[in-house]
Amino acid sequence: MNVSFFKYQGAGNDFIMVDNRDLAFNHHQPALLARLCDRRFGVGGDGIMFLEYTEGFDFKMVYYNADGQPSSMCGNGGRCIVAFAKYLNVINSETNFLAVDGAHYAKISDSGDWVSLQMIDVETVNKDGEAYVLNTGSPHYVKFDLAVADKNVFEEGRAIRYNETYNAEGININFVEDKEDHLFVRTYERGVEDETYACGTGVTAVALAHAIEKNQIGKIETPIKVLGGELNIKFEYDGKIFTNIFLEGPAKLVFEGDIDI
Repeated sequence: MNVSFFKYQGAGNDFIMVDNRDLAFNHHQPALLARLCDRRFGVGGDGIMFLEYTEGFDFKMVYYNADGQPSSMCGNGGRCIVAFAKYLNVINSETNFLAVDGAHYAKISDSGDWVSLQMIDVETVNKDGEAYVLNTGSPHYVKFDLAVADKNVFEEGRAIRYNETYNAEGININFVEDKEDHLFVRTYERGVEDETYACGTGVTAVALAHAIEKNQIGKIETPIKVLGGELNIKFEYDGKIFTNIFLEGPAKLVFEGDIDI
């Protein structure tokens, strides 16, 4: 079977996109998906997703991690599939689509490479020592630290992700340095099981945790830098619940091709 694919990246978080509106691709094949995401033996990507039709929405986002397993919500992937939907003329400048964590609204620039994606509301934030633990569509551990650029994120992140508390379900680990005018973030992602250049749900979790850390209330905007570029988080916080959360950043087509599977 020959499959057409599109490679997108959002701040260095890269994904394989497949237009599966005709449901021709049976994606319940973990080994095949993992091979397609392999950077040496396949197309390469932090994950793979399928754009499909679903009633009541413009489209459905079906996402798998690089290990070929179904995943929780991917924020940068969500922004990239919105750009892909615009490329396919499925949407114009706004959309309501369905993802694994529910409905999402997004808007996209006329150029098609800047996407603002609304994330789920967040009410529950826990602490693990000095770290914050919260779910922004995916579970995240947020640790504020110093000299994050020099940190061994693979080793330290992996140690937390596989410790006794988080081993069974897994968690994404975010190390954050407050640079005053922005936050610098590096993330170890479960499913990829390595550091990624960006994590959309991760930087969202970081911005919310930072608001609690700094006692911020009201309408808040948090610029964030990651290894792959710059992202921006906007939200409202009344001291109890985070609402109107938007993850903003680039989403660009890198290349397209065909592969025989």
